[in-house]
Amino acid sequence: MWRRIRMLIGLEPGGINQKRLLNANRNISEGQTSPVAVSTLRNLTDFTSRSMLETVHEAAIYLHRFHNLDLFQQGWYQIKISMRWEDSRIERIGIPARVVQYEAPGLLSDDVVGVWRIDDTDHSFSTQPFRIKYARQDVLLSVMISFYMTLGKDEIPSTSGVILKFDLMYAPILENDAQVTLETSSAAIHEFRIPPKGLLGLHTYCPVHFDAFHAVLVDLSVHIVFLKAGSHTPSSQKVTRGLLSGRVVSGAKYEEQKQFLKGSTLITLVKSLSTSHDILLEELQNISKGIDQAVEGLSDSDLNFDKKKLSLVTENSAIKLVGGQAVGEFLNSLKKSNGFVDPQSDIMRQSLSNEELLYTFYLLGNQISFLWNTFLKFHRINRTKIMDYLHETWATDRKTEWSIWMVRSKADIPHRYLKSKSDGSYNLNVPGKVSPVRKMSDDPAQTATTRAELHRRSIAQMNINNSSIQDIHIYGDPSHVPVVLLEHHVTNVPVLSSSQNTSMGSLYQNGVSEIDLGHIDGFLPGSFGFDFPKGNRILKIVIFVHGFQGHHLDLRLVRNQWLLIDPSAECLMSVANEDKTSGDFREMGNSLAEEVRNFIKKKLDKTSRSGGCKDIRLSFVGHSIGNIIIRSALADSVMEPFLTHLHTFMSLSGPHLGYWYSSNSLFNSGLWLLKKLKGAQCIHQLTFSDDPDLQNTFFYKLCQEKTLENFKNIILLSSPQDGYVPYHSARIELCPASSEDTSKKAQVFMDMLNNCLDQIRAPSSERRTFMRCDISFDMSTQGRNLNTIIGRAAHIEFLETDIFARFIMWSYPELFR
Repeated sequence: MWRRIRMLIGLEPGGINQKRLLNANRNISEGQTSPVAVSTLRNLTDFTSRSMLETVHEAAIYLHRFHNLDLFQQGWYQIKISMRWEDSRIERIGIPARVVQYEAPGLLSDDVVGVWRIDDTDHSFSTQPFRIKYARQDVLLSVMISFYMTLGKDEIPSTSGVILKFDLMYAPILENDAQVTLETSSAAIHEFRIPPKGLLGLHTYCPVHFDAFHAVLVDLSVHIVFLKAGSHTPSSQKVTRGLLSGRVVSGAKYEEQKQFLKGSTLITLVKSLSTSHDILLEELQNISKGIDQAVEGLSDSDLNFDKKKLSLVTENSAIKLVGGQAVGEFLNSLKKSNGFVDPQSDIMRQSLSNEELLYTFYLLGNQISFLWNTFLKFHRINRTKIMDYLHETWATDRKTEWSIWMVRSKADIPHRYLKSKSDGSYNLNVPGKVSPVRKMSDDPAQTATTRAELHRRSIAQMNINNSSIQDIHIYGDPSHVPVVLLEHHVTNVPVLSSSQNTSMGSLYQNGVSEIDLGHIDGFLPGSFGFDFPKGNRILKIVIFVHGFQGHHLDLRLVRNQWLLIDPSAECLMSVANEDKTSGDFREMGNSLAEEVRNFIKKKLDKTSRSGGCKDIRLSFVGHSIGNIIIRSALADSVMEPFLTHLHTFMSLSGPHLGYWYSSNSLFNSGLWLLKKLKGAQCIHQLTFSDDPDLQNTFFYKLCQEKTLENFKNIILLSSPQDGYVPYHSARIELCPASSEDTSKKAQVFMDMLNNCLDQIRAPSSERRTFMRCDISFDMSTQGRNLNTIIGRAAHIEFLETDIFARFIMWSYPELFR
């Protein structure tokens, strides 16, 4: 009990050297005769001993809330946190030092029981248990836990990172709904690496998601500082002129300490403290500015702490440093070099004496301690604003940080492909440009595979050396993470007048949006015309459609990422065709259209009771033939009123041009068997055997429908490793086999391709984003089996991992809001 109380009030736990809490006014040892000499001797011994040069990395982790995205089981959950050095040779582990509960964790609620706990066995911290009963449930945690990470004298500076481990602890709910049992077990683990640079100073948002089977969001932030242990300000009573001149103590002990000070350890500590000070001060200023809140208790002199003025500080104190200005110049040289200066260099050994380095060490240590305590107080008052600011900063940095696995390029989308009958070549007809004749000799799928493999090899040779916290799911083995080859094209087109497209209405005129939903039969009683100024709610609806013989939850990983980007989105996991994906695409499209219509009606009914909405944004995400069902639904008359409100279409390996020119002979044989044995109508339509007249087939007519034209954003995801969907069909582009074909089939294929490209380039919105994304998965761990041979493994991988979706969606979050 007393140990817990000591931790609560910030006292260090066992394992931290108690010498860092030395009292400057302790009693004089026996045997000393002169009070002045005794004081000077004692202070010199303390001031130059190794124990007084102790430093510590303090990592403060603020747990804000637990959000249940997609847990499969109800029950009692806890978050358990521990820290350890990445280098297994370092036996020390992180020790929980203090806990601050910012808000009472719902003491009157039956869903939160007990209190947080520190385990002295493994030095871990656990939150209070809380009960999860439904999806999208929030549990406010609002607790700050600080860990101390120490190093031995021979391990400074640290070349090892720190592993921050989160365990999701689970216990089932008992039948009688009794209180939570203490016998919890770890259901999932999520680890992060803090690199050595980050240990000198880090303030970042850090979302914890665990894994695909335990999809949650733990909103938390990590704050790290490098401190002098037991900081206290040297005064005239502690450090005298006699001390700095080195005229008092002699003997073996003093000589030993002098030898220690001549080494590079003290210089390294000063260098590290200087870097930590600069980072902490800069981050404190940035956060204060970012949330528009002044830091109380911090004067202008503290915020504008100028190391060049150290000479003035020393002149006004009892410590008369001859090289006071040299101290300032030395520290500013560290600042200019970002703290990376060779300890053996002449500037380090000649610019300052040992005594001046000691004083600098204490001065910096005390200033950092003051700033750190000020920050902790500032954070407690403004924790929600700081969390929002750090989250926004983190989201902005995703595109840069995850660019390691993304190869971006910009490409013009041809207006039409024109086939030359003489030699089988193609002209790319781009308006305003003269395009050369191009032979389709190279295999685009093989080219993409080679590019991705070369990039993967370069990643394996990279030395990722930054200060950002690293998700072990991604950074644990960077060369095995999916590689994304992204072609980005943004089309700017003239705004249409109402006479050109009367169905668009008069949106966004004079700062007002208007929607007339009264003409949609059976929606709301009467005719509802919404006329609200900008700033009112936009109803954002996202429809997820599974593929052949799929399940309605197949796309839940993509859905979870969408909800993380836009928590206000209303998501529908389509079940209309869950048991009948072998039927006619027209019927499946109609079923989906009715399901979407009813879902929109339900959400509009709900929003009308809370003031209504000014606009609707309707987005679709499909996997495999689910994309064809989506396009078929958009061609249905039921969806006509919503076509002008289409926002984003994200296609995961969709056969938009059917299965013509598929090079996978094994898969083609499987399709033939399905047609002969089961008579699956959708397979006949995919292979253009549903009608003897190719121009009367389902796919040819579908490509004539304007199913893509009204989307603001179109994202086509494909994989050259996917043998279930032809590469060119998923990307809506030309393929080499069609360039060598002189039959009517090739001309029909060309008409379909051009019709789709015409829709993508159609002037139906102010700005359209079109992206083709090639996903190259690492299949080395799966070995060689039937799934990898026929290409099924990559097709299913779109559903079983979400890392590629994170890379794309967080790099372009505006497309998903």
